[in-house]
Amino acid sequence: MSDMLRVEALTKRFGGFTAVDRLSFGVREGEILGLIGPNGSGKSTTFNLIAGLYEPTSGSVQFQGREIGGLAPNRICRAGLARTFQIPRPFRKLSILENATLAAYYGASEPVTRHEAGQRAIDALQLIGLPVDAAARIDGLGAAGLKKLEMARALATRPKVLLADESLGGLDEAEMHQAADMLKRIRDERGVTIIWVEHIMGVLMKVIDRCLVLDHGELIAQGSPAEVTRDPKVVEVYLGSDAQDVQDQIAARQAAGVTR
Repeated sequence: MSDMLRVEALTKRFGGFTAVDRLSFGVREGEILGLIGPNGSGKSTTFNLIAGLYEPTSGSVQFQGREIGGLAPNRICRAGLARTFQIPRPFRKLSILENATLAAYYGASEPVTRHEAGQRAIDALQLIGLPVDAAARIDGLGAAGLKKLEMARALATRPKVLLADESLGGLDEAEMHQAADMLKRIRDERGVTIIWVEHIMGVLMKVIDRCLVLDHGELIAQGSPAEVTRDPKVVEVYLGSDAQDVQDQIAARQAAGVTR
């Protein structure tokens, strides 16, 4: 099966600093791919290159066989690739429904009416578990609710690929597991391919199919969660003393027969 998204020799330099260095990987349709690494490893820069916030210094980003590297973010979104951000920044003067409707209207791959955009917004909000009442305001949302709204706005654009950037930040343990289950449901029920950047390893590893590990902008390991967390270099540069805990959680998941 050919890759839905393919990154080849992707490089981004800021002056004399190389944030991403000849990075290459593919993402298969229907996959949940984890992207991990220490702070400063190039994860968010990679997302910004794929989503169009940064223009590559060199290299290629191909989505469904089409080169998208260097295109404007709105064109990439309308091609079928949406992203969330670590820190949600909704339009606070708009309602929850209006925020999602706005995303659906301007992120659609084809012209839609306001009514059609509203229906797409309602569909996304219902999937995520947020109110669709036109009077529901953002002020009533806590950290988990704002993360959900960020996800709903991305889903309202009807993406084929979703880039989820640290969706667990600021959540308590129960909310983290709910958010992880939600990402899996988005893939299973809507067929959305997902690339997920995350630091909360135990929760991430229970959902993803495959994992990439970056360090100083370079790919240092890739494979199944079990393979990656046992890689000596990954343990050295990233997991450290947490390695055994993460490995135990993966083993428990496998023993319980948890599969895709």
